[in-house]
Amino acid sequence: MTPITVLLADDHTVVREGFRRLLESETDLVVVGEAQTGRQTVELAVKLHPQVIVMDVAMPILNGLEATRQIRKLVPECKVLILSAHSDDAYIEQAMECGASGFLFKQSSSSTLSHAIRELHEGRTAFSSTITKHLRESKAKPRAGASNPARVHLTSRETEVLQLIAEGKANKQTAAELGIGTKTVEKHRQSLMKKLNIHDTASLTRYAIGAGIIESGVQLLIT
Repeated sequence: MTPITVLLADDHTVVREGFRRLLESETDLVVVGEAQTGRQTVELAVKLHPQVIVMDVAMPILNGLEATRQIRKLVPECKVLILSAHSDDAYIEQAMECGASGFLFKQSSSSTLSHAIRELHEGRTAFSSTITKHLRESKAKPRAGASNPARVHLTSRETEVLQLIAEGKANKQTAAELGIGTKTVEKHRQSLMKKLNIHDTASLTRYAIGAGIIESGVQLLIT
C-alpha cells in the first residue's frame, strides 16, 4: 500500500518533530517535508505535491489561512488540515473560506490527527467534535442582517501586508519580505485603511486578530 504523503507546517521545530514522530509511527503515513513559514509551505506544496498538509494558523511571513488559500489555487489536489490552539469563530470561518478540508485543535490526540489525515485523503472532511457542533448550531440560527455584516474582501497581497503590519514590520521590512517596492507597500497600506475604514496601526492590528489573520498571542510581540 502506498503511504499518504504529508507536509507539516508549523513555526515551532519541537512541534514539527513531535508530529513527525507520531505520524511516522503509522505504516500508511509518511512526512515528505516540513515548513516553518507560510510562504515556505506554499513553495513546498508546489514542489512536493503532498496529499495532505497539516497547517498551523499562526506562522510568520504568511499565516496558515492565507497560505491555505494560495495552496488551494496553486495545487488544488492538496488537502489542508488546519491545527489551532484557538476555537474563535473567525478562525473556523476563515479556514473554511480559504479551502481547508478540516480543522482540529492542537490538543487533539495523535489517533485523531492520523484519522483526520486519512479522512481528508479519502475526500472527506474532518473537524473536531466541538467545531462540528458549533457549525450545526450556526446553520440552525436565523440570519439577522444587522448582526452579520458583510466581510470586507481583501486581496491575497493586502492580507500579506496586513499580517506583516500587525506583526510590527515597518514598510521597508514588509517590502523586503514580499519582494516588492516600499511605495507599493504604502499603496497597499492605504488601500487597507480605506477598505476597512481604519486609520492607525493599532486598529489594523486589532482587526487582524479579530479576522483570524494573526492569533491574539502575536500581539504580545508588538506591544
